[in-house]
Amino acid sequence: MTSPWHTHFESLSKQVTSPPVVAAGKLVRGIGLTLEAVGCQLPVGSQCLVQTIEGEIEAEVVGFGDDITYLMPTEAVRGIVPGSRVMPLNRQSGLPVGMGLLGRVVDGNGQPLDGLGEINAEARAPTTRPPMNPLIRRPINTPMDVGVRAINALNTVGVGQRMGLFAGSGVGKSVLLGMMTRGCEADVVVVGLVGERGREVKEFIHEILTEEERQRAVVVAAPADTSPLMRLKGCETAVTIAEYFRDKGMKVLLLIDSLTRYAMAQREIALAVGEPPATKGYPPSVFARLPALVERAGNGSERQGSITAFYTVLTEGDDLQDPIADAARAILDGHVVLSRTLADSGHYPAIDIEASISRVMPMVVSEEHQLMARRIRQVYSNYKQNQDLISIGAYAKGSDPRIDLAIRAEPAINALLQQGMKQVIPYDESLEGMAALAKGLGQG
Repeated sequence: MTSPWHTHFESLSKQVTSPPVVAAGKLVRGIGLTLEAVGCQLPVGSQCLVQTIEGEIEAEVVGFGDDITYLMPTEAVRGIVPGSRVMPLNRQSGLPVGMGLLGRVVDGNGQPLDGLGEINAEARAPTTRPPMNPLIRRPINTPMDVGVRAINALNTVGVGQRMGLFAGSGVGKSVLLGMMTRGCEADVVVVGLVGERGREVKEFIHEILTEEERQRAVVVAAPADTSPLMRLKGCETAVTIAEYFRDKGMKVLLLIDSLTRYAMAQREIALAVGEPPATKGYPPSVFARLPALVERAGNGSERQGSITAFYTVLTEGDDLQDPIADAARAILDGHVVLSRTLADSGHYPAIDIEASISRVMPMVVSEEHQLMARRIRQVYSNYKQNQDLISIGAYAKGSDPRIDLAIRAEPAINALLQQGMKQVIPYDESLEGMAALAKGLGQG
C-alpha cells in the first residue's frame, strides 16, 4: 500500500524542468550541521527532499567526496534516521523577481514572510551570475544623497559606490542604515537583515520605515536563528533583487546588515564539510566569496542603472584588524567607522571622521568641497590629538593658535556631525552647513 508521504514525495519529484532524473539516495550519517548521503550524485547547489519520521525537509548539496554527498538542511533538523530517503527536487530554477517585490518582506529563498500572499513574479533570476566586465561599467562621478550630513559633507558617497559601516555591537549600525533608508534619493531600497536579532526585522519595518518608504523597499530577512545556509542565501538574494532593479535602469540603494554574518555562515558551512580553517578559524572559501558578493554591486552599463551599497561589518571587540574587517576594507570603496567612545558620550551618529574615508569622494565633488572637508578634518583631528591636555587643564590658552582654533571650533564641528535619528538632511543643506563652518575656520 502506498503511503501518503510516498505519494507526496513522488508528486514533488515530478517538478523536473532540467535533464535526467537522478536516482534517490539515502542518508548514511548526520554530523553537526551536515547530512551525508549516498546514491544521489547531484551538483553543488541542487535542492533535495529528505524523508524524516515527521515529514520531509528541504536540503541543499554543499559538497561531495568520493561517493558521499554532503547536504545542508535549510531548516531545523528533526526526525532524521539512518537510511532516510533523499530525493532530488528539481524545481524551476532561479529567484522570483519583479516589481511586485516592492513593499514586501521575503526570506532567504525569496518566499514571502509578510502574509500578503505570493510574490507577483515577472521573471526568475539566477542567484549567481558571471562577473560583469569592468570595462562596461559606468564610472562613479555623481554624488549620492544619503540624508546623513556627516556622510554627505565629509565622506561623500558616489552613485554606484560600495561602502562599509565598521563598528562593534550596539554602536548604532542598524540605526544608521535606517537613517539612510529614509533619506536616500534612490528609486528602490533593498535591505538584507542577515544574521541579526529577529526582533530587529519588525522594528526596522514598522518603526524605522514609514508607509511611503515601505512602498519602495524590499526587505530580505534571515535572522540569527535560521540555518547558516539561509543566512548565506539571504545576502545573495538581496543582491540578486538589487541587480534585477538595476538592470531595469533604476537607482538602487542596497543595505546589507551584516557582511560579517555572511562570512560566519560560510565559515559554518565550510568547516562542517571538512574545509580546513586558515585565518583565525575562517576557511579560504570565506575570503573568496566576499569579493564575489561585493563586486556584484556598483554601476551597470550605459543602459542599466546603479547599485550603491552599504555593508555593515561587525568588528569583534572593536578590533578593526579582525580578519573579516581587514578583508572587507580591501575590497570596498571606502569605510565609515562608528566609534564606541562617541556613542557612549551620546554623540549620534557616532561617526569617527578621522578613521572614515570615501575613496571616490575626489571624483564626485568639487575641489572647493574637498578643501572645506579637509580643513574641518584637520581642525577636528588637532582637537582630538590634544584632548587629554585640554581636559586636564594642562594646555595654556595662547600657546598654539591651531589648538586655540580647535577648542573654539569643537562645539560647531560636533553640531555639524550630529543628527537626530529621524532627521533627514539633504545633500545641498549638508554642504551649506559645511561651508558656513569652514568659513569660520578660515577656509572658503
